[in-house]
Amino acid sequence: MDLLSIWRNGMFGVIVGDALGCPVEFEEREIRDNDPVEDMREYGSFNLPRGSWTDDSSMALAEIDSIIECNGIDLKHIMNCFSHWYHSGEYTPFGDAFDIGNTVQRAISRFSREGNPYTCGGVSDYDNGNGSLMRIMPICLYCYQKGLKGEKCDEAIQLIHAVSGLTHNHLRSKIACGLYYFIVCEILDGVGTLTDRLQTGLDKGFAYYEFKDGTVEEELQYFNRIYNVKEFALTPKDEIQSGGYVIDSIEATIWCLANSSQYDECTLMAVNLGDDTDTTAAIAGGLAGLYYGTDGMPQEWLNCIQRKEWIEGLCEKVVTILL
Repeated sequence: MDLLSIWRNGMFGVIVGDALGCPVEFEEREIRDNDPVEDMREYGSFNLPRGSWTDDSSMALAEIDSIIECNGIDLKHIMNCFSHWYHSGEYTPFGDAFDIGNTVQRAISRFSREGNPYTCGGVSDYDNGNGSLMRIMPICLYCYQKGLKGEKCDEAIQLIHAVSGLTHNHLRSKIACGLYYFIVCEILDGVGTLTDRLQTGLDKGFAYYEFKDGTVEEELQYFNRIYNVKEFALTPKDEIQSGGYVIDSIEATIWCLANSSQYDECTLMAVNLGDDTDTTAAIAGGLAGLYYGTDGMPQEWLNCIQRKEWIEGLCEKVVTILL
């Protein structure tokens, strides 16, 4: 698969999932059980037309723009892009930033005051929302394109941890983003079914982290439920949480991917879990997009994405600049 297709598959996987969940964000699972989402909707939670994305995609697109401008990862520049998004509505469908998490707000404010990208992210247990996992796809694709995998994966994980730490600087959030990268690499380079690749990616990720110090070992306990993907896939739906906690999000992602066989089935399953619908579908949708491709997405969903041509242009630019 060529690099442009990989970027398009991953990014539109995120953005389409985000847009699918946007109109019903914050609605409880009971509502979704009685009125399941079956297609791209409009208006709803934020009174926006079909194909509108939220903060998940805006922050990911800001990262791509920063990579293009800097020809690489520049933490200060990324934070400045986040600030432009927050204050001026850059990287949004209609020039208005919305649906911004508290941890992200505090990180941007802290960076504005202190200017240090290494200390602006939250470090408490309460800062383990899903706000860095939801936007980590561009950094994963950057590391993949640069060949930072296998024996070079340590450099990739350091970058991914640093970019996560811009807003979510707790080790638990960083590990979730790191595991996501191992899955990305396995989906793109591995063999077997999607479940096989999820398992192999997680196996490699856990093996990487288990060589770290005792603090990492303590944090890995939070990920216990996803060590065995096939077993976890049998977990009843009512035991899958879909709020804003990063552990809930990565669990819901693995559960939806392992229990579906198409992009639309996966993302609809994620949305119909309720609560943080846009983010769960964006995180799961990014991985599903890499596996099934844009050709495997409902074309009506893809075509209604706001500013679609601009997003495609960013993907083309980032691939070219990194060659």
